Amino acid sequence: MKPSLKNIAEHLGLSKTTVSWVLTGQAEQKNISRATAEKVLEYAALLHYQPNMVARSLLTGETKTIGLILPSIADTFYSHVAREIESNARRKGYSLMIGSSESDIDREDEIVRLFKAKRVDGIILVPTKRSRMEVQRLIAEGYPLITIDRYFPELDANYIIINNRDSCYMLTKHLIGKGCRKIALLTTNAYLMTMGQRREGVEDALRESGLPIDLRLYGEVDFAVDEKNIHRVLDKVFTEVPDVDGIFFTTHILALEAFRYFHEKGIKPDFEMACIHEAPIFSVLAPKMNVARMPVDEIGKTAVSSLIDQMKYARAGAITKRRPYIPQRVTLSCALEFRS
Repeated sequence: MKPSLKNIAEHLGLSKTTVSWVLTGQAEQKNISRATAEKVLEYAALLHYQPNMVARSLLTGETKTIGLILPSIADTFYSHVAREIESNARRKGYSLMIGSSESDIDREDEIVRLFKAKRVDGIILVPTKRSRMEVQRLIAEGYPLITIDRYFPELDANYIIINNRDSCYMLTKHLIGKGCRKIALLTTNAYLMTMGQRREGVEDALRESGLPIDLRLYGEVDFAVDEKNIHRVLDKVFTEVPDVDGIFFTTHILALEAFRYFHEKGIKPDFEMACIHEAPIFSVLAPKMNVARMPVDEIGKTAVSSLIDQMKYARAGAITKRRPYIPQRVTLSCALEFRS
């Protein structure tokens, strides 16, 4: 016979409501003691109890599920963000559905439709270049949504970004302080506002230090063209300015691909380098790389907390013309590590 809430409640001498709250991750919220919650969870596990989530969602209007859409789950940064979001969601009683858009707007729209069909309670999104219209539609529907890493400042959506401009400014000032005068800037996805902020930080530091903005030292990599596009970009930079004495990478992916280029070309990167975020392999390939470490744990925690607040607001029916929802816009600071 399949175990039920009634079986668990009767055996433990508790109400069905108390058992339900514990099994749906609401014990802390409902002020249920840890001892009682552990007793319920242990007995439910002993019985191999599986809640009827469909019935529960029809009753409460919630599925206790959050959707997460990333450009690529292969990217170590996004995989770490996903891990933090999943961990924080689980502690709040939510499960996570993950989709990879591969930076394709059609694929992203497909995942959004799938998540809505699955009735996820809210969506965390790293938007692609042309996501603006889809994000605008979700906002118009009052669908709980938060974008991370990238954002559309003109839209009334929750977002979490890092201090892009300031981090790049301070890293570049460090390179200049180390004697660098010809710093190459390697970037990608220049259409993104966050990337524009990173370029702005580098250029502000150069101007403040009395150094010219030399376009020969600017390289924009388009991975959509082909994977070797970075080779042509770096070939051009090193041909036109052979005495480059520093390189700034606006993403860790660019740095990793540059190391591949250096290896294939037999180049010993004895110049100063700086990068936004890092990959574990940096400790081997470039132990003196100066980095702005992304606050992955804070991103995960803040994204889940902000989205749940918005979901509660939506369920309360508070999104009206009289009481509009005020988006939460968060800028987190990177941890700067100067290693050279």
